[in-house]
Amino acid sequence: MKHFKRTLITSALPYANGPVHIGHLAGVYVPADIYARFLRLNGEEVAFIGGSDEHGVPITLKAKKEGVSPQDVVDKYHGMIKDSFEKFGISFDVYSRTSSKVHHETASEIFRTLYDKGAFIEQTSEQFYDEEANQFLADRYITGTCPKCNYEKAYGDQCESCGSTLNATDLIDPKSVLSGNKPLMKQTKHWFLPLDQYEPWLREWILESHKEWKPNVYGQCKSWIDGGLNPRAVTRDLDWGIPVPVEGAESKVLYVWFDAPIGYISATKEWTPDWEKWWKDSDTKMVHFIGKDNIVFHCIIFPAVLKAEGSYILPENVPANEFLNLEGDKISTSRNWAVWLHEYLLDFPGKEDVLKYTLTANAPETKDNDFTWKDFQTRNNSELVAIFGNFVNRALVLTEKYYDGVVPEKGELTEYDTQTLADIITLKAAVTRAIETYHFREALKNAMDMARLGNKYLADMEPWKVVKTDPERVKTIMHTALQITANLTIVFEPFLPFTTNRLRGFLNLNPLNWSELGRTDLIKAGHKINTPELLFEKIEDDAIQAQVDKLLATKKTNELEEAMTNPAKSNIEYEDFAKLDIRIGTIIAAEKVAKTKKLLKLTIDTGLDKRTVVSGIAEYFEPEKIIGQQVSILINLAPKELRGIESQGMILMAENSDGTLEFVTTPNKTKEGSEVR
Repeated sequence: MKHFKRTLITSALPYANGPVHIGHLAGVYVPADIYARFLRLNGEEVAFIGGSDEHGVPITLKAKKEGVSPQDVVDKYHGMIKDSFEKFGISFDVYSRTSSKVHHETASEIFRTLYDKGAFIEQTSEQFYDEEANQFLADRYITGTCPKCNYEKAYGDQCESCGSTLNATDLIDPKSVLSGNKPLMKQTKHWFLPLDQYEPWLREWILESHKEWKPNVYGQCKSWIDGGLNPRAVTRDLDWGIPVPVEGAESKVLYVWFDAPIGYISATKEWTPDWEKWWKDSDTKMVHFIGKDNIVFHCIIFPAVLKAEGSYILPENVPANEFLNLEGDKISTSRNWAVWLHEYLLDFPGKEDVLKYTLTANAPETKDNDFTWKDFQTRNNSELVAIFGNFVNRALVLTEKYYDGVVPEKGELTEYDTQTLADIITLKAAVTRAIETYHFREALKNAMDMARLGNKYLADMEPWKVVKTDPERVKTIMHTALQITANLTIVFEPFLPFTTNRLRGFLNLNPLNWSELGRTDLIKAGHKINTPELLFEKIEDDAIQAQVDKLLATKKTNELEEAMTNPAKSNIEYEDFAKLDIRIGTIIAAEKVAKTKKLLKLTIDTGLDKRTVVSGIAEYFEPEKIIGQQVSILINLAPKELRGIESQGMILMAENSDGTLEFVTTPNKTKEGSEVR
């Protein structure tokens, strides 16, 4: 394995159209910060780059909703996000923004370099245009019915119900978000990156040379490459963004997916004039920390751009995480279903590390995970307080009580003392290995095992009893306990920096580096420690209930808004309803549709026949658990092919206010084929 001289760490740029929440933290910023702090403790040269993504349609939609300019939106949320990160202790070397002059210049230069090299293809196509708004419509400015699952609120780029990637022209009955009118088709010219030309190189670079990447990352890349890559537009018709720097591109800007990753480069330029050693020197290791929704951009598209430019290094690893849910439901900024970082910092002052600990211990590294306030309380009270805090408090209070806070001389070590101290070395190796392979949840568990080691040691040794019979032995016990305590200031530094800073204050110690972890002479005999305080405090039920109540209030508000924004549809004639042939059926087989997250292939006994139906319910129901479930099925719906499967009907589902689904059927078992009238 190659040894690199330095490491460039990038973290996904959050959209500056709202504050950051715990999903962002768990997926990207906490693991990136752990990795950066660990490398610095090892004395390595590190650049930790961050910034706000300030272009794209979400910004313009937010500005339209709030009745302000896009610049007003990004100024507001960039400041809020940056402030939250600073208070939370995310240790960026630079946190920039893509509306900066340096970024506009850098993105324009890279586009122009590729343009001059003939790396783009130019295409004229028809796109949706809103005559009333007098502008072309970006994908998110168009809604309509999904052609694959009939969801009526699909966007022009994706259906949030079945998860299908769409083109705006695929939508049934498309409407403009701006005016509500049906848009027209109008010709427009754009530049495209021909990803298909990079397919052989990407196959070799990723699928052959980076098999060590996390399975979720490698698998998604393989799926995209095996499915065949297509040219991707790098420009779009919009009035907010970086103007396309070529003639004939008036009223066009660089597509946000193209300009945003370049923000890592421009931020580095702002940070240091020696930026090229970080981006163009093969002795630099680049690691992208992102969420799973950004895998394709950072593993396939951005590397293709850098490859086309020719002078930049490529990422060595992209340890993307899955998503974090909140109390059993998907985090949703639009529904305010989130724990916002700036609010947490106000509600739980001084408890930054408690949230870091919980998010790391429950990190969605290999699959989506769930954050609950009860788990947050348990992690604090049963682990941080009862294990880590309890050991530290015992060690320091007993030292204060027996020796007036002066570290005692070490006597002869027993076999148990020696083994306990040796276990620190073993745990150090485990933590190191886990962090270096991006398994931060495992690394934190091993770090906490060091605190458990100390807790068990004192519990077994019982110095409060031994002091009455063998005071000399107690000196050795306390000396050993204090060495463990000092080691905790190192092993927890990447994870809980505020805590380790306080603990060093208690111990009257200067910061130590990772190479010193495992030493048994970190505190010398005669060293004076300071008056100890509790390292953590219990979180009471009322504090947790207040957070749960806040979420319940949000849910009620969402239900009310849903009722107001989802009125009854216009009247139809009885003859229209009579055309629907709805029968009671029973699911007799079910399986997930390959390469999808929301689709199930169902075999349903309708009483008339046994037929296949493809339904977008996989997020809410496990296939094996719905065998035997009775359903209402529309059997005279025209067959439609979905993901290569002919779907012969549609089952009826009721959607709750939180987006979850329920089967629409009779309360008692009914004979298959019975009509629903």
